[in-house]
Amino acid sequence: MTVLRSQLPRKPRSSPEWRQALQLLARSPRGTIEDVLELGHGFSRETLATLVLNGLAMVMTETLSLDGATIKIERMRITDAGRRAIRG
Repeated sequence: MTVLRSQLPRKPRSSPEWRQALQLLARSPRGTIEDVLELGHGFSRETLATLVLNGLAMVMTETLSLDGATIKIERMRITDAGRRAIRG
C-alpha cells in the first residue's frame, strides 16, 4: 500500500464502498490482488488502505519463483473484524 496515513480521513466511517469491498474479500478465501480491486472493481487506494488501517482487511505478501525470477504478490484478505462489520 502506498497511501500515506495523512491522506486518509481522520475519523473512520463505514461506507457502502467499504461494505462492497469487504463483501468481495469475504468471497475470496485466498485474498484478492490489490490491482484487481482497483482496476477491476473501481475501489480507490485510499479506501483499501483505510480498511487495512482499521483492521478490517490485511495485506499478505507471497513470493513466487518463476524461471529463476522472484515475484512478490500482495493479496488483501478480510479479517475477522471485517467479517463482523459486514454482518452488522
